[in-house]
Amino acid sequence: MSIFPLPVFEEDADPTRRDGLTLEEQLAATEAPKTIVVRFGRTKMVGEYESRDGLRAGCGSKLVCRTHRGIELATMLTTTCPNAGCGSAVSRQEIRDYIDASGGRDYPFYDRGRILRIATTEDLQSFQHRVADAQRLLAKAQEAVRFYNLDMKIVDTEMTLEGERGVVFFKSEERIDFREMAQELSSEFRCRIDMRQVGARDEARLVADYERCGQRCCCKNFLKVLKPVSMRSAKQQKATLDPLKISGRCGRLMCCLRYEDQTYKDLKSRLPHRKSRVGTTDGPGIVIDSQILTQLVKVKLEEDGREIAVTVEELMDPNDCPPPGERTETMAPSVLEEDRIPPREKKSGEGGGKKKRRRSRRRKGAEKSQGDVQAGASQPAQKKADDSNSGGKKKRRRRRRGRSKPKGNDPS
Repeated sequence: MSIFPLPVFEEDADPTRRDGLTLEEQLAATEAPKTIVVRFGRTKMVGEYESRDGLRAGCGSKLVCRTHRGIELATMLTTTCPNAGCGSAVSRQEIRDYIDASGGRDYPFYDRGRILRIATTEDLQSFQHRVADAQRLLAKAQEAVRFYNLDMKIVDTEMTLEGERGVVFFKSEERIDFREMAQELSSEFRCRIDMRQVGARDEARLVADYERCGQRCCCKNFLKVLKPVSMRSAKQQKATLDPLKISGRCGRLMCCLRYEDQTYKDLKSRLPHRKSRVGTTDGPGIVIDSQILTQLVKVKLEEDGREIAVTVEELMDPNDCPPPGERTETMAPSVLEEDRIPPREKKSGEGGGKKKRRRSRRRKGAEKSQGDVQAGASQPAQKKADDSNSGGKKKRRRRRRGRSKPKGNDPS
């Protein structure tokens, strides 16, 4: 079956008859980036190095770089040239602002180096060999620690791409003389050995994986500067101070407590202090508790001792709040008129006798009250006359007496 070219494809193939360019043509038309930002090393150091020979690479590409430690394999993050052919390219000033906001001088940022080339298959294989050498270095370092009886813990090791330098990360509480150990490792691996002391947080950055939140540890994922976390932040954000709930993999306070610390400060500044006097719509009271996130205040009223929850927006000056009971008096009539329950409609013939009795009682009460008004002052004289006719004696209530039962010794 023969294939016939379509006129539409022929028009797209002709650059003079198209409105847009292909990706290859766009890449060829753009200028090569002058500097590239890369990440390298076990501690995820960041460097901005110049590229050579018009190097063009995309974000995430593996590059071979010459850093301050030697030749290493790095991962491209972004470019600092605005015309680099990548949508995630940033300017040099944005890189500087990011560094200043992330730690300033403490941020592990380096600019003395050069991008050599895009990593080839041989470079990637060499990197795998260096990873295996780093594992052998770790085992030898642990064996040397036991041999020299040093009070230190080997955390991790690292080797550069060409094997000219090895780094040993160790943890120790005191100053240790490890010169003999470093000389032995250097002679065995035929490279320079750098001994670097790290703390508990750096140890978690090197060997930890996931936290209890289900995400990778922040110190391993993106944090570059590990600042100390105060106990005040933990008391302010957590309802409990259980060490198992507020400590991370390193045994220290979790770094994420610093993320929302400023937000908690701003929300807490809006709440009144405990045991302070405030005003509410139900009257003045004393603050006994508060919640930062929900912005609720628990107030104990001075009038009846009730405890109510009030939002911050509803609080007022205790001298300007309505007096106790005013809201109840003003609202009670409207509530009674609006919320009055209508009477149940009765069926025909239901409750007729009760209605008649109620009407007769009301009629008698009305006649009695009318007679009392007409009698007026003659009521005492009439009462005396009635007493004289009855002889002045009161009727006594008769009691029914039961017949006495015959006793057992009664002869009848």
